[in-house]
Amino acid sequence: MNIQFGFYDLHKRFSKLSEAGDALERLDAVIDWDMFRAELERIDHKGRKSAAGRKPMDRVVMFKMLILQNLYGLSDEALEYQVSDRLTFMRFLGIDLAGTVPDAKTVWLFRERLREGKVFDRLFEQFHRALATQGVKLNSGQIVDASFVEAPRQRNTREENETIKDGAIPKDWTKNAAKRHQKDIDARWAKKNDEDHYGYKTHVSVVRKTKLVIEERSTAANVHDSQVFDELLGKPKTRGRDVWADSTYRSAEQEQRLKRQGFRSHVHERAYRGRPLTPAQQRDNRRKSRMRVRVEHVFATMTQMGGMTVRTIGIERMRVWSTMKALSYNLKRLEALIRLRKIPIDGIGVPA
Repeated sequence: MNIQFGFYDLHKRFSKLSEAGDALERLDAVIDWDMFRAELERIDHKGRKSAAGRKPMDRVVMFKMLILQNLYGLSDEALEYQVSDRLTFMRFLGIDLAGTVPDAKTVWLFRERLREGKVFDRLFEQFHRALATQGVKLNSGQIVDASFVEAPRQRNTREENETIKDGAIPKDWTKNAAKRHQKDIDARWAKKNDEDHYGYKTHVSVVRKTKLVIEERSTAANVHDSQVFDELLGKPKTRGRDVWADSTYRSAEQEQRLKRQGFRSHVHERAYRGRPLTPAQQRDNRRKSRMRVRVEHVFATMTQMGGMTVRTIGIERMRVWSTMKALSYNLKRLEALIRLRKIPIDGIGVPA
């Protein structure tokens, strides 16, 4: 059946979506996406060899597709389908019903080119520069934590796993390129609270006041949280002196290092064998938990955004996933902060 939509019909449907509360429309209203254009167009620095053929899709539109993908936890194929199917997605991207929707392969190639050009970290930094230009302060103290990110589990032999642990690639894989491309040699097993995890970790530092992610790192799942603690902290002048974290990060050496760097530690006290926490230490930990729990809200929101599972293979693509997840979360969080008048701005755009 051939259905014909007139301009009025479409306008009426969009109006109803707006009245119902379109989260993407609200997000689009507070972000000037051109602030990311210069970084996104770095992948086109070589220019086109010929004017023949179809021109590449607008880079900002492609970037907004990646934002959609991370906000809703979609595969490339599911993203292509949803953009073709959902009016809210079309309006967010500025694609009309007769417009061209980038296919899954185009999305994959765009993301790969951004990865190869090391653009994702610069996009993350651009967001923070835009906030600073608007006078949004990120120095109210920081909360540090990490979360497991599950990866597709590998069906390897015991011998193959031992070879991977030693930092080598099994000989059979080097001879079979197709098999090698399907094997993840960076993901690792880890156990926490009697639960087994396979994959990676995302480590974040969150601004105390706004719950925006200010720093992010990715590692294999077996890397101890404390090993990337220093990388997440930054400087007291730009992040604030106060630091919250759970007892995983606690050690005498770490406490001394925080003091030398000018930080004020709110890291949880830690019990040791034969040395349980005193009642005073337990009360102190409960007080710290009331602030530290804010980072758990961040991971809970990320989980709602399609879960903490990566579909890709290898640490480099995991880093792309985690950076885009953090940036997408930040954009979503910023919209809420503006809407609830938690920060005194109406939006962010191109920095001066």
